[in-house]
Amino acid sequence: MAQLGLPQPEIKVDAFAPAEMAARAEAAGVKRTTARAAQLFAKAILAGAFISLGGIYSTVVLAGTSALPYGVQRLLGGLVFCLGLILVVVGGAELFTGNALIVMAWATRKITTAQVLRNWAIVYLGNFAGSLGTAGVMFLSEQYTFGGGAVGLTALSIGNGKCALGFVAAVALGIMCNLLVCLAVWLCFSARSTTDKILAVLFPISAFVAAGFEHSVANMYFIPVALFIKSGAADDFWTAIGKNAGDFSTLTWGNLFLRNLLPVTLGNIIGGALLVGGAYWFIYLRKQA
Repeated sequence: MAQLGLPQPEIKVDAFAPAEMAARAEAAGVKRTTARAAQLFAKAILAGAFISLGGIYSTVVLAGTSALPYGVQRLLGGLVFCLGLILVVVGGAELFTGNALIVMAWATRKITTAQVLRNWAIVYLGNFAGSLGTAGVMFLSEQYTFGGGAVGLTALSIGNGKCALGFVAAVALGIMCNLLVCLAVWLCFSARSTTDKILAVLFPISAFVAAGFEHSVANMYFIPVALFIKSGAADDFWTAIGKNAGDFSTLTWGNLFLRNLLPVTLGNIIGGALLVGGAYWFIYLRKQA
């Protein structure tokens, strides 16, 4: 084109600046809250399954790593868990925790409170359906028996630990988790390529997993799959791991909802909507409100 004397198209390679990121986040919030319910729910099911795939990967990698230093174990588990959010942001899905950022569009009065709550409710239920369905398939696959039962023992330990959290601790861990998740999503608004998005996800997500923070959608997989194993595993599995169902006494359906999902979801909303979405609205969009 240059040889013909025609102007060449400008190819931008720099990341979007923070002010542009805020405008993109605001536009994304409007789009998400005005989508059809069926489309939202279907994409939310995908997101639940995608985050579950990250949980599966992490559980397998953590199985049998007790000889490694604690921090190294957590780092490995966190790095592979990133698969989940990479699939969400690149593959296109609706994740409740990331959708906390739609409050930026709400704060600029581009959407209503009812639209925000509608989106969160549909996406939360869809995420739960996708996560629970994935947990059921994984139990039926008997993959938890792999490694001489090490995978199942790791799944049980993860689920049991999450159900043993105190309410305040679960809220605080949920706040810190979604602060990092929403920062990862926020950084993705700066991206111009798939590679940019993957790199933006890598460190915030591996950090929250390594630090032991609590993610409501991930827990929709981690705890149910452990519950399925606890209630349905054959005797030879328990013999292989040298445990019995009674050793995981805090792992119950009641604790899934009351001691984990309730406080963790509350913390996720505070961490994502208030601390990330609210902060960047105040800095970049408040003058437009």
